[in-house]
Amino acid sequence: MAIIGIDLGTTNSLAAVWRNGNSELIPNAFGEFLTPSVVSVNEEGDIFVGKVAKERLISHPGSTASLFKRFMGTGKTYKLAGKSYKPQELSALVLKKLKEDAENYLEEPVTEAIVSVPAYFSNAQRDATKQAGQMAGLLVERIINEPSAAALACQHLYPEEECMEMVFDFGGGTLDVSVVDCFDNVINVVAISGDNHLGGCDFDQAIAEFFCREHGIRLKDLTESEQAIFVKSAENCKSALSEQEEVEMAVHYGGKTWTSAFDTKKMIEASASVFGRMLQPMEKAVSGAEIGWEDIDRIILVGGSCKMPAVRLYLQHFLKKEVIFLGSPDTIVALGAGTYAGIKERCSEIRDMLLTDVCPFTLGVAIRDGIMSPIIERNTALPVSKAEIYQTVYDGQDKLKLEIYQGESIRVEHNIQLDDLEMQVPPAPAGRETVLVRFTYDINGILEVDAEITSTGKRGHLVIVEDGNKMNGQQIERRLQELKSLKIHPRDREENMYLISRCEALYEQAGERLREFLSYEMQYFEFVMNKQDDIRIKKARKRFSRAMDSAEEHMDAFGVEKNLDAFSSAWYDEAKEEEMEMDEEFTDLFGKGHLTS
Repeated sequence: MAIIGIDLGTTNSLAAVWRNGNSELIPNAFGEFLTPSVVSVNEEGDIFVGKVAKERLISHPGSTASLFKRFMGTGKTYKLAGKSYKPQELSALVLKKLKEDAENYLEEPVTEAIVSVPAYFSNAQRDATKQAGQMAGLLVERIINEPSAAALACQHLYPEEECMEMVFDFGGGTLDVSVVDCFDNVINVVAISGDNHLGGCDFDQAIAEFFCREHGIRLKDLTESEQAIFVKSAENCKSALSEQEEVEMAVHYGGKTWTSAFDTKKMIEASASVFGRMLQPMEKAVSGAEIGWEDIDRIILVGGSCKMPAVRLYLQHFLKKEVIFLGSPDTIVALGAGTYAGIKERCSEIRDMLLTDVCPFTLGVAIRDGIMSPIIERNTALPVSKAEIYQTVYDGQDKLKLEIYQGESIRVEHNIQLDDLEMQVPPAPAGRETVLVRFTYDINGILEVDAEITSTGKRGHLVIVEDGNKMNGQQIERRLQELKSLKIHPRDREENMYLISRCEALYEQAGERLREFLSYEMQYFEFVMNKQDDIRIKKARKRFSRAMDSAEEHMDAFGVEKNLDAFSSAWYDEAKEEEMEMDEEFTDLFGKGHLTS
């Protein structure tokens, strides 16, 4: 029985499998790789998924649903042919279609899948995705972030020994940005950011609204079917501009044909706000990685919306960085999910590859005045174990209630409460009694909470498991045993203690200048260890060891511009001038969709 990788997309979905040393895309019943993420139901109750359903968007908009991925994990429902469907139920139908197509292609049962999700999905959204897989008859043990899957595929296809890259995943309905550090066969996700409501469909909507304004039509006043006609024409116009300099957008409505000519600059003017929203997630990801733009070696473009030359030109102009546009950006995430399926199956060609990921949200507890006190910060590498100390706030306080939250707001009322843990403490003056609270969190969504009253040693324990993660008691216990090793501070591990001792010995023998060098390296290593991030510690350990090798050999010595408004089309003229000044080879590459600076 095969394990497949699935890119469950907002507008299109596809699957891949690891075979013969490569990740291979799986065609659907039409012989195509992309299956539209659209579901339609007719009056007889027959369900259509994919290409057929997409064709019914215009003819039967009231019984057809699309873009439901944007509402995964919410209470939104879709009423199709008199029956209500949740987003995860509609997604389950798409997953079931992909499963059936895979079984027909592979000629064997498919019972397990690696499913990709936007990096910025919350626990509730990830849980809904797992539920969709279960309803489709698939075991989904592993959810993989879309940019992580893209980085995995890219590193397999275009390996770099050491590289800090940004993955810009711009799909039909979501934008994900990840900073990824690749080294020693390790793909280490350092930071993530994104916008779950920004994608190619927003260009379609913006172009349709611009077109209607030109002709004095109020798009929002039209029926669903009429709106779908305008948006579909806008989508066709956008796609055509990827290959032509000018396109005529024509819409048949109200007994007449409405037309407007669009070139790339006019398209940018129509959707200037969409372009402008791209920059913030990138800046947030770089900031979260605690690096500068100069540390980014390359930018990988992923997702169908990156097929637009204007998007590539926009990024090239504002970021002044090498931009790598893969030939089929809308398939790279599925290829990465297929690669991870191969890793899970321990295929010999890639079994040594290691993909690490980060926590997409902050986990913490409520403190006085409803303030959120983070324990595990967003963008912390997983798995992780971290602890903080808290104290009583009232005289005579005899109990502590630890309320556990997930979210980024400083006020817990705006975050999501996961659970709570209550403990008794000896009555004492405010601030005298303290409690050590430790969070241990793994990549499968298990959060273990340990609390210990310092004065009495009394302990409390809580395990929070995502509802959709159908692990039995034995599986959870096994994972908790695996997590126990994380509770040893990195400083106390043998390999790290050896390096510290070695540095201390060298320091005693060194002169003033070399002591400054060793002191700096020691402080940096201590700083990284306090982050309790095993991947960063591994890199720092290698750096620390090299520094001391150098010290032993030389005991007597040491030794993106944004001036234009991103929310307008003004940048386009300057960017085109820059492009015209490039040499012929560069222009040829740009025409093929590969930009280099």
